[in-house]
Amino acid sequence: MAADRPGTAGAPAKGVPAGRKRPGGPMTGGSLGGRIVKILLLGLFTALGVWAVLPLYLAGVWWGIGLVVAVVALVYWVYFSERTVPAKYLVPGVLFLMAFQIFPVLYTMSTSLTNMSDGHRGSKDQAIASIEAFSVTRDADSREFVLTVAANGDPETGDLVFLLSDNEGGTYAGTEEGLSDLVGAQVDDSGKITDTIGYTVLTPAQVNSRSDELQRFAVPTDEGAGIRSSGLSSAFEGSAVRVYDESCDCIEDTETGVVYHADDERGAFYDEDGQRLPQGWQVGVGLDNFFRFLFNPTFASSFFGTLVWNIAFAVTVTFLVFVVGLAVALTLHVPKMRGKVVYRILVVLPYAMSSLAMYLLWRDMFNADFGLFNRMLGLQVDWLGDVWAARFAVILANVWLGYPYMFLVATGALQAIPRELGQAAQLDGAGPWQAFRHVTLPLLMVAMTPILISTFAFNFNNFNAVWLITRGGPFGSEGTTAGGATDLLITYTYRLAFSEATAQYGYAAALSVMIFLIVSVMSVVSLSRTKALQEVER
Repeated sequence: MAADRPGTAGAPAKGVPAGRKRPGGPMTGGSLGGRIVKILLLGLFTALGVWAVLPLYLAGVWWGIGLVVAVVALVYWVYFSERTVPAKYLVPGVLFLMAFQIFPVLYTMSTSLTNMSDGHRGSKDQAIASIEAFSVTRDADSREFVLTVAANGDPETGDLVFLLSDNEGGTYAGTEEGLSDLVGAQVDDSGKITDTIGYTVLTPAQVNSRSDELQRFAVPTDEGAGIRSSGLSSAFEGSAVRVYDESCDCIEDTETGVVYHADDERGAFYDEDGQRLPQGWQVGVGLDNFFRFLFNPTFASSFFGTLVWNIAFAVTVTFLVFVVGLAVALTLHVPKMRGKVVYRILVVLPYAMSSLAMYLLWRDMFNADFGLFNRMLGLQVDWLGDVWAARFAVILANVWLGYPYMFLVATGALQAIPRELGQAAQLDGAGPWQAFRHVTLPLLMVAMTPILISTFAFNFNNFNAVWLITRGGPFGSEGTTAGGATDLLITYTYRLAFSEATAQYGYAAALSVMIFLIVSVMSVVSLSRTKALQEVER
C-alpha cells in the first residue's frame, strides 16, 4: 500500500505529471554533450576573466578587477540557475554590446573632456619622474648596464622598453613608469638580453627607425635619478639636472637656474616667459575641445569645411550607388533577357574582390605619370593633386566598388514585387515610366530606405575610401595638420590622433563624439521619416 502513496516508489512525484521526469539542475539536465559544451564554455570564460585580471592587478586597477569578478559571477549565476532561462540567451549579447559598443563610446566621451595628447598621457607624478629622468647626466660613479632595446607589443608603435643587465647578473625591464625585475630572460655571453616573455626585442633596423624616440626615452629610478641610453647597447644611471621641489610645486634646472612652476589647469610646467617643459600630465578641460573646433577660427574652418565635403561625399556616393545599382537591377530584371546569370556574376565581381586591393588599384590608375586613365585617354591630369579631380576620383572609385551591393539588394526587392501590379497600371493607361514611378519605386523604397540610410552612415565614416587613395589630400599651405581637400571627418580625426607630430587624443575624441552625434541624428531623423512609406503597404 505504501507504493500507492504520492511521492513513493511506483508513483509520480507531487506536481510532476505522469510520464515526465523531474527536471534536473542546470549542470545535470540535458544531454551529456550539452553539459560538456556548457562546462567548456564556462571554463573558457573563466580563463578569459583570469587573463583580464592579471594586467589589471599589475596596474593596480582595483575597480577593473571588481568589474571582471562581478561579470564572471553574473555569468555563473545565470547559467547555474533554473530561474533565469531568458537571461541565458540575453547575457552573451548584452556583454558583447557593452564590451564593444557602450564602453568604447563612454571611454571616447570621457577622453574628449581631457587634454590627453603627446606629453599629456599620464599623471602628474609620472610627468615629474619623466622630466627628472630625461635630464639625467652621467656621474663619476654612474651604474652601467648592458642595453637591449625592446617594445611592449608592436615593434613600430609599441612603447619602448629598456631590457637591462648589470655586472652582478641582474636583469631588469625599464619603462616610463620605472624599473622592475625581469624574470626568465635569456642572456648571451656579453650580457645582452636576447629574448624574454612579454616584450618584443627590436632589430637594429627597427631601433634605427625609432632613434629619435630613443633619444627622448628615459627610465625613472630613485628620486632625482634615472637611466638613459648611451648608444644602442649600453645605458647608465645618473643624476637629474632638473629636480622637482614639492614646497613650491616647481621644477628647478640646477644648471641654468630656471624655475618651471606647475599649472594644474593646463597640465604642464611653465617658466616666467611662458615656455613649458615637454612632459605634462592629463587633466580635465571640460568642453574646451568641442569649443575649439566649433568656435576657434583656426580649427573651425577646417572642421566645417571638412564636414560640408563629408556630407556631400556621403550623399553623392549613396545616391549614385543607388541609381547605378537599381538601373542594372532593372535591366537584368527584364523577363526575355538572356544570359542573366553571366551578367549578374560580372556585375558582382567588384563587390567580391578585396576592397583594400581595389582601392590601391584605383589609386595607381589615377597616378599622373603612369596611371591608366592618363595613358588611355592621352591626358596630363594630376588626378590626386588637384582638389576637384581628387574628389571626383574618390567618388568614382567608391561608386564602382559600392553599386554591386545595391544591385543585389534591388534585385531581391524587385523579385518580391508582383509583376501584375505594373501590368495593371499599364492597363489603366500608365506608361512604363509612370508605372515605375508610382507603383514599383514606392514599393522598392519600403525595402531599400533602411539600406540607403545604413549606406549613408557607412560612407560618412568610410575611412578606406579616402585614406587608401588620397590620404585626405591634396593639402593647402597649412600642411597635413589641417583638413585636406578629400578628408572626411574620420580621416581628419585619425591624422590628429595618430600623427607623430600632432597626436591630440582629447581633441580627436571630441571629433569622434561629434561624428557619432551627427550620424545618429541623421539616421534617426531619416528612419522616422520612413514611417510614411509604410502606408504604401497598407
